[in-house]
Amino acid sequence: MNAHAHPPEDSAPDVDELVGDVERLEALIARWDESQRMLVFAYGRAIEALHKGALRKLIGGVKAAPGALEALRAAASDPLVYAVLRRHGLIQPSLQERIESALASIRPMLASHGGDVEFVAFLPPDAVEVRFLGNCDHCPSSTLTFVAGVKQAIEEHCPEIKQVRQVKGAVAAQGRVDFVSPFAASLEGRWLYATTLESIPEQGAKACALNGAPLIFSRLGRVVTCFRDACAHLGSPISGGAVSQGRIVCPRHAFEYDLMSGECLTAPEAQLQAVAVRLVGERVEVRFEV
Repeated sequence: MNAHAHPPEDSAPDVDELVGDVERLEALIARWDESQRMLVFAYGRAIEALHKGALRKLIGGVKAAPGALEALRAAASDPLVYAVLRRHGLIQPSLQERIESALASIRPMLASHGGDVEFVAFLPPDAVEVRFLGNCDHCPSSTLTFVAGVKQAIEEHCPEIKQVRQVKGAVAAQGRVDFVSPFAASLEGRWLYATTLESIPEQGAKACALNGAPLIFSRLGRVVTCFRDACAHLGSPISGGAVSQGRIVCPRHAFEYDLMSGECLTAPEAQLQAVAVRLVGERVEVRFEV
């Protein structure tokens, strides 16, 4: 066996290993004198510029091909690919990243009063919910703080968000709820485990049955939707239809639906039947009457 053979592709180090290598090198370089450090930094910037230019040309050259955009989105969902593309500014930060950045900018002010704030949920198409923690939760001036600070920070970082709502009370006892669909009236009631977040393809569709009820799931990042797997036209399953960029076409009569809203793009008066869904960590749970 050739001792210098390259390891198989699936044995490549994961993101944590690669980040660890970079951090160890940075710690070593930090002990060098300034002239050596400046030389290394200049070399690093040149390599990064080379990689950025190559990646930009690669993406520009393939994105016009049929199905390329969907393939690029799928590739960017890999943590390593996403980290590199974000590093080079070739993709924009996700909505949740920008919301967290907005909250981070206001936290020092809240901390000075013994409080904090956390992101609760994104409610499509343009609303988010946040919750005050610590002293800010019961402070009489929390409404003023909310309007003057948190709301303004989120709107500045995320101009597409038109509504910022303050919610009160603790999250469900079984864990932090990262996302609750707008079809769920509250967190109360019996929630059933359905699937995992990673099993649902980005802007794709996953069909499964829960307690005998056929369901279809989709997601955009950590925003999850769930509908009855039944066309609003004649009730036949839609899960076998063609899916592209967050849309699905019923295989029987070609009715097209938006998998984020459930809207029928063929007949606007029709709508998929929504099911309340929430994300707890990586668990996707639903609440409905079978």
